Amino acid sequence: MSFWIVTDACSDLPVEYINKQHDLYIVPMSYQIAGNVQEIDLRDVTLAGRVKSFYEQLQNGAVATTFQVNQNEWVEHLTPILELGNDVLLLVLSGSLSGMYQTSEAAVLELREKYPQRKIYTFNTKSASLGEGLLVHKALEYRDEGHSIEETYQWVSQNVQRFIHWLTVTDLHFLHRGGRLTANSAYLGSILKIKPVLNVDPNGRLVPRIKVQGRKHSLKALYEKVEQEALEPENQTVFISHCDSEKDALWLADRLKEKLHVPDVMISQIGPIVGSHAGPGTVAVFFMDKDGSSRMDAVEVK
Repeated sequence: MSFWIVTDACSDLPVEYINKQHDLYIVPMSYQIAGNVQEIDLRDVTLAGRVKSFYEQLQNGAVATTFQVNQNEWVEHLTPILELGNDVLLLVLSGSLSGMYQTSEAAVLELREKYPQRKIYTFNTKSASLGEGLLVHKALEYRDEGHSIEETYQWVSQNVQRFIHWLTVTDLHFLHRGGRLTANSAYLGSILKIKPVLNVDPNGRLVPRIKVQGRKHSLKALYEKVEQEALEPENQTVFISHCDSEKDALWLADRLKEKLHVPDVMISQIGPIVGSHAGPGTVAVFFMDKDGSSRMDAVEVK
């Protein structure tokens, strides 16, 4: 019996990729900027231009707010899939960054009562942006190899910690303002020429790890993390996302291909939902390690 994989717009998967998949659904999300509420649908071919305008507004001082998917919205989006007789595996943005995993749990309980014959699972990806997208990608591959929904759920449960996130931002105050970092952590972003490099810990939280001087060194640090931690980079696809920093993303992709012989790199813009908190200039790289040990649960750098 077939099943669908459903995720949210925070996965930042590009429209070209989405259109090549089958039985994949991306739940749209909304944000507000300059008094206007707009919806982010990753299937929208005009999205790239809208995202660029969004970052221009942020750079000019606009403040953006985001809205999580609530229980009723999950139910609304999942119901048509269930009505057609399909089971659903829901892969959701890190529960440490948003309350959406909790609202998805409530929606699943409601839907299981209404559709007792259907199999419905929700999973906390402990990931964000293309880290979440990479997990979705690998789950799709695993499903399409012929595995059942139970086997796919078990696979993501066993491997979620292997999806490694490293990123650099130009201003940590975006993350602080959105409640993703403490004031002490955000202070790093105000130090002259100091660029913080962060990763995602085992609980899916953003943690500053390294302080480097200048943009070039922060991008080099991202490359070095792939070099040090990725399992056989010459045999895996690496994902890179960015907040209106395509030139830097391309530089990193070229270096990964040239130096580490990475065969394929997917590059995508970070959408307004994650971008509202990361801020313009963010560049992130996502890959898989051997056993999840690279999601170090250490004290953040001071």
